[in-house]
Amino acid sequence: MNTLTIDMQALRAQGVSVSANALSVDLTDGRTITVPLAWYPRLLHGTAKERNHWRLIGNGEGIHWPELDEDLSVEGIVLGRPSAESSRSFQRWLEQRASKNKRPSQSKLRTSRNAKTAAKV
Repeated sequence: MNTLTIDMQALRAQGVSVSANALSVDLTDGRTITVPLAWYPRLLHGTAKERNHWRLIGNGEGIHWPELDEDLSVEGIVLGRPSAESSRSFQRWLEQRASKNKRPSQSKLRTSRNAKTAAKV
């Protein structure tokens, strides 16, 4: 009987690309693994700019998206593991994200105040 064995310790990412529908990870052994973005709801709900702002962590063992507070392991991607985040946790994240987007940023407030001051002068 033949058995496939994968040395998980040797799996490392060297590049990442994210489209509207898929996450592709280039591995140091020359393979590219592509999985549906729907497996990772935070990435799916992120903007293209947020999805494209990532960094490798743990010497390529994982990928981190700071604006989306998402971390994925290369091992999990290779083994086909979708996000294990609970629906309750994801819902809280969506609500926090929505409330953060409703508040004007400090720079927008300053710009608005400066424009009003300049209009009075």
